[in-house]
Amino acid sequence: MTDSTMPPCYIQQVAAICALGPNLTAIDSQLFDATESPLTLTDVFSPDRIVPVGLVNDLSVDVDTRNNALLAAALAPIKSYVEELKTRFGADRIGVVLGSSTSGIAEGEAAIAHHSRTGSFPADFHYGQQEMSAPSTFVAEQLELRGPSWTISTACTSGAKAMASGARLLELGVCDAVIVGGADSLCRLTVEGFMALSATSDSVCNPFSLNRRGINIGEAAALLVLGRDVAPVRLAGVGETSDAHHISAPEPEGRGASAAISAALKSAGLPPDAIDYINLHGTATEQNDRMESFAVERVLGLNIPCNSTKPLTGHTLGAAGALEAVFCYLALMRTDGKLPRTLWDGVIDPQLASLTKLGAASADRPLQYAMSNSFAFGGNNISLILERCYD
Repeated sequence: MTDSTMPPCYIQQVAAICALGPNLTAIDSQLFDATESPLTLTDVFSPDRIVPVGLVNDLSVDVDTRNNALLAAALAPIKSYVEELKTRFGADRIGVVLGSSTSGIAEGEAAIAHHSRTGSFPADFHYGQQEMSAPSTFVAEQLELRGPSWTISTACTSGAKAMASGARLLELGVCDAVIVGGADSLCRLTVEGFMALSATSDSVCNPFSLNRRGINIGEAAALLVLGRDVAPVRLAGVGETSDAHHISAPEPEGRGASAAISAALKSAGLPPDAIDYINLHGTATEQNDRMESFAVERVLGLNIPCNSTKPLTGHTLGAAGALEAVFCYLALMRTDGKLPRTLWDGVIDPQLASLTKLGAASADRPLQYAMSNSFAFGGNNISLILERCYD
C-alpha cells in the first residue's frame, strides 16, 4: 500500500432488502449461488408491456410510501445497534445520508390518478411524501437521530455518493457515526421513463453480452453504518468525477469513468493490481457496458475478476450504489474467494474490451480489496473501494 488519503471509515453494520431477499441472510444465500434470476415478469408498471422487474415481494410494512416501507424493512436489523451508538455518542452526533431517485413518486402517481377521477386528492396523500428529503427524514425520525440529514439524488450514483458523503462527515468531525445507503421503489415513472429512452429489455438483462438488449428496473433499500471503530471491512477509497458528456448517454470511451476509478485508487493508496474483484455498473445497455469495459481496461487491465449483479436485482437506481457496496461487503467477508453469481449467456461482444475474467466464479484467493462502480446520467461517476481488514 502507498499513501492513502482516506480517513478511518469502517463499516460497522449492513442491512438490505431487494429482489434477492427480505434481509441480509436471504440475500447472502442467493447472491453467490442463484441459478436463475429472481426478477418478476409483470406489466403493473408498464401497461400493455410485460417486462422483468426486481420486485420485492411480501412487503407488508405499514408506512406512508413504498420507498419508506423498503427503508423500514431494512432498518429493523440495525435499530438496536444504533441505540447503542446513541447512548455512546448522542443522537445529535449521528447523521443520515441516503440516495434516492424516486422517493414517494409512486404514491404521487396514484394521487394524481385519484384526482383525475374525483377532483380531489386522497385524504392520506401529502406532497411531502415525494420530496427528495423524505427518505433521510424518515430514517432519522424512525431512529430518533438529530445529526445532519439529507438525501442525494444523482440518479444511479446516489447510493454510492451517500457513502462518500458519510465518510466526509466522519473526516470533518461533524459526526461520530453516519447511517448511509439508498432506497428506490418501483413506479411507472421510472419503468416507462426508461422505456421512452429505448433502454429497457423484455427479458432478463444480459450485461456485457453481444446479445444485451437493455436494463431491467428494480427496487431496494440498502443501509450501512459508518464509523471510526475498527471493523472487518472499511471504506478504503472513493473516486468521483463529472464529465458532463450528455444528459443521458455516457462518454463513449469511458474517460470520466476511468478518472473516477483512478481517483479511487489514489484515495486508497493502491496500485491497480491490488483490486481483487470489481462489481461493475453493468446495466446491459449498449453504450454503458462498452464504455465501462474500456475504462476498466485503461486503468485496471484485462485480468481482474469482475461482473454485474443486475440480473439478480434489476437496476435499483438510487439504491444501486449502496446495494452493490453491500454485495462487495458480503464477498469480502467470505474466506473462499467465491464471487457474486454471474447470470449472462457468456457470448462475448468483440466491440468491448476483452475482460478475461468477466463472470469469474471465484478469485484466486480470499478478497482483500473489492471495487464497486456506479455511473449516472450527465456523466456523473463514482468508484468505491472496500477493504477486508484481516487480523
